[in-house]
Amino acid sequence: MSLGKALRDVRALRGISLRAVEEATGISNAYLSQLERGDAVRPAPDKLQALARFYGIPYEQLLRDAGYLKNSDGDAERDQTSAVQAALMSAKLTPEEEDAVVKYIQFLRFENNRKK
Repeated sequence: MSLGKALRDVRALRGISLRAVEEATGISNAYLSQLERGDAVRPAPDKLQALARFYGIPYEQLLRDAGYLKNSDGDAERDQTSAVQAALMSAKLTPEEEDAVVKYIQFLRFENNRKK
């Protein structure tokens, strides 16, 4: 997953504005927007660390998404928790929200399998 998509998806899952991220991390709204669009490449590790801490997601995953770290083999990639997965785990969803997420994932997989 690209860094921009991971950051955008995590922020959307949390329902947080770019301004709120800016206030909490000290990273400018404009730069955050560039990161999410993929216009800013290879952000400084300290910025990634601030974002990881704020979102409660693994710093190493953001480093990987930004291209700083590489997986040693294909199996390692499957063992990694994506930023979105980590955000979901820490999202404190209600039981109803969890059910809705599961149903939506089932729907997406059904649609993907139908297209094959």
